[in-house]
Amino acid sequence: MQEVTATSRHYVDRLFDPDPQNVLQGVIDMKNAVIGNNKQKANLIVLGAVPRLLYLLQQSSSSLELRTECAVVLGSLAMGTENNIKSLVDCHIIPALLQGLLCSDLIFIEACLRCLRTVFISPVTPVQLLYTDPTVIPHLMSLLSRSRHTKEYITQIFAHCCKVAHTTLLIMFFLAYENTQVSMTLVNVLVDGEQLSQVFVRMMQRDKPIEMQLTAAKCLTYMCRAGAIRTDDNCIILKTLPCLVRMCSKERLLEERVEGAETLAYLMEPDVELQRIASFTDHLVSMLADYFKYPSSVSAITDIKRVTSHTRTHISLLRQAAFKLYASLGSNDEDIRKKPILDSGVIELLCSLTQSDSPALRVNGIWALMNMAFQADQKVKVEIVRALGTEQLFRLLSDPDTNVLMKTLGLLRNLLSTRPHIDQIMSSHGKQIMQAVTLILEGEHSIEVKEQTLCILANIADGNTAKELIMTNDDMLQKIKYYMGHSNVKLQLAATFCISNLIWNEEDGSQERQDKLKDMGFVDILHKLTQASDPNLCDRAKTAMQQYLA
Repeated sequence: MQEVTATSRHYVDRLFDPDPQNVLQGVIDMKNAVIGNNKQKANLIVLGAVPRLLYLLQQSSSSLELRTECAVVLGSLAMGTENNIKSLVDCHIIPALLQGLLCSDLIFIEACLRCLRTVFISPVTPVQLLYTDPTVIPHLMSLLSRSRHTKEYITQIFAHCCKVAHTTLLIMFFLAYENTQVSMTLVNVLVDGEQLSQVFVRMMQRDKPIEMQLTAAKCLTYMCRAGAIRTDDNCIILKTLPCLVRMCSKERLLEERVEGAETLAYLMEPDVELQRIASFTDHLVSMLADYFKYPSSVSAITDIKRVTSHTRTHISLLRQAAFKLYASLGSNDEDIRKKPILDSGVIELLCSLTQSDSPALRVNGIWALMNMAFQADQKVKVEIVRALGTEQLFRLLSDPDTNVLMKTLGLLRNLLSTRPHIDQIMSSHGKQIMQAVTLILEGEHSIEVKEQTLCILANIADGNTAKELIMTNDDMLQKIKYYMGHSNVKLQLAATFCISNLIWNEEDGSQERQDKLKDMGFVDILHKLTQASDPNLCDRAKTAMQQYLA
């Protein structure tokens, strides 16, 4: 034990003076006395200065100046020996300082953070103390931009935690999810002089534990999606993406495959080049097909050793992860749709899932097909219609589950895009499609369902020959007229767009169509809609009226 001097006792005694001004002056004198004096620091700790300083720091009745000076002294005490740090931690300095960060005063916050930084960079401080309260990390994130000092101290705390315990990093990067400011701050953090992104690259090496590889890949994925790392950066293309593809292989545990597939889907969702690279990496598409081979009941699983503990929920998550990845792979690039997806038999697999008793599987199957049909060439669309079959398509259009119905309408809308495709599909299946549209528009469905259906009708009206299926159907024209006068603007917009396509001047037979629709009263309705309060509806009606004036 350090020698206890009379001077040290005097400093501690002044902390208990009834006069607040004397207490403040005593703390200031203590601050000056401990600078560079480890013996004095140890003496004050032994004499019980720390609990009293923490008490004064936490009292709302203490002046901000006093609370700030207490934080400064505690920071000086922390700069002593490792034994000093242990004593401070044992006195619960960390929760007291974290609580101090809730104060609005910036100078006090900076003093608390400076002390916390000193405590946390010590090897004897358990870093998990930073994560005891789940609100702490979000609050630290919110303080990053308060000043140059708050940014410096917080990033130093994070850097040390990164170095000591890699799994705690995931907490921070969940917070960095779609947050550019936080991600830009973290990507510049240095750990022993090395950028954090490079630390993660090393964590993704094949000889590292799978949990570590996945954690690092997730961190880099979030930073990339938030804009802190470019999608063409080598750490993404050559390290993160291949690591996530490896996680999708059948050698991995079920949970690892789910996490890998979902993270990979999120990483490449907006970037065509990443989708293209992924589609040709390690037979990814064929690996995903295995995701659907797990049976729907645990009792039917033969690989008991690996999956006995997994429930129906885990298997469902596996399928959903595959759906997400298929949707990301096929969302933007026609070559990918044709080469990983079309040739792999995936379309037949997805079509078979639309016949499942599970609404969730039906929704996901249709959703994936809908994405594949988006801006696809005719070969892909024909293959989807062939594999799904018209009977199943129309069963789905009468599905009692609204989500299934909406996704099926989305699929049909994507199939009926570009005129040659519209005309080709309507020449083969026009009668059934018009019947389905009629049933939905007459039925008790939500505004969203009817809006999507009217949009399909507008696509049909854009075909060269397909539009005649509407023009020769007076009952359908009356329905369009009804929805042009509906109280919901979304339905009015969709119906007016349909009429605009029917009367467009530059197309053969436009005059005859205009005359017929004028005789049915559509011009009067369009004229009224040019006075609509909604600017979009007003503009659309004016555009349609111009076709009559041209």
